[in-house]
Amino acid sequence: MAKLTIEDLKKIRDEHKSVVTMRDGAERVKINVHMGTCGIAAGARKIMASIIDEIEKNKVTDVVVTSSGCAGLCSKEPMVTINIIDKPPVKYAQLNDEKIRKIFKDHVMEGNIVEDLALVIGSEMSY
Repeated sequence: MAKLTIEDLKKIRDEHKSVVTMRDGAERVKINVHMGTCGIAAGARKIMASIIDEIEKNKVTDVVVTSSGCAGLCSKEPMVTINIIDKPPVKYAQLNDEKIRKIFKDHVMEGNIVEDLALVIGSEMSY
């Protein structure tokens, strides 16, 4: 196996910078993939992989992907919550590869909420 050079490491760092931008506080969009056991069983890992593929394919550096546990709506999994700076959060449910790629293009890249796929727009609060 060939040894990695400093240049190789820099290239790897640059290619995956968007995955770690949250640590620097430089993200414009935060995508939270709900990955409790119900989400994983419903396909959340595939959703996460599709999002990362879109980030890499579009060379996006201001979007970060995180994960969380169950959101309490197991029948609606897999789900993601999209948070764009100065916009209300949007939770999308019952996702598949085609839907998440549409959401990425329309909502994350262009700023247009995909209302027919949205479960809730705005903060979820109980009083």
